[in-house]
Amino acid sequence: MAKTLEKTRKQIAKKRNGAIDALHERSRNSKRLHRAQVRDDRLDKLAEARRKKDRPLLARAAFFQAAAQDNGDKPLSLEAIQAKINEFVHQHDEEYEEVKKSRRPGRPASTKEDLLTLKISALEREQRDGFYVPDLTTEANVQLLSRFEGSWTYLTNLAWVKISAAGIVKPSSFPPQGL
Repeated sequence: MAKTLEKTRKQIAKKRNGAIDALHERSRNSKRLHRAQVRDDRLDKLAEARRKKDRPLLARAAFFQAAAQDNGDKPLSLEAIQAKINEFVHQHDEEYEEVKKSRRPGRPASTKEDLLTLKISALEREQRDGFYVPDLTTEANVQLLSRFEGSWTYLTNLAWVKISAAGIVKPSSFPPQGL
C-alpha cells in the first residue's frame, strides 16, 4: 500500500534519469523518500487500527446474517431477535468458564480472563441499554443482510436498530456512535 513512497521514487527516478541508487544520505531526495516512507507507515498503522475497531461490528453482522439465513431469509419476531441477542451476548461464557477453571486457586486472573470479563460485561450492558443490531423485522432489510459479503461499506446500506432488554426498538444509524 506504499503509494506515496512509490510515487516519490518514481518522481526522483524521472528527475535523475533512473539513477535512484546513488543518493547521498542527507540529500533532499533522500529526505523526501524518508518522509514518504514514514507517511506510508503511519497510514498503514491508522488503517490497521480502523480495521481492528470495525471487526466487532462485522462479526455481529455476520452472526445475525447467519441467524436470518437459518430462518429462511424471512423476518424474525422480536422474541426471536432477543433470543439471538442473548445468544450473541453469552457466546464467550464457555470460554470464560474454561479459562477460570484452568486457573489455580489463589492465583490472579489471567489477561485473557480479564479481557473476556470486560467483553462479556460490555455486551451485557449494551443488551440492557439497547443492543445495536441490523433490523431483522423487515423483509427488505433481511434480504439486504442476506447479500452481505463481509465488507464494511455494505453495512451502510442496512437499516440498524437498538433493541433494549425491555423490548423497546429504536431506529439507529450506521456507523454507531460510542459503541
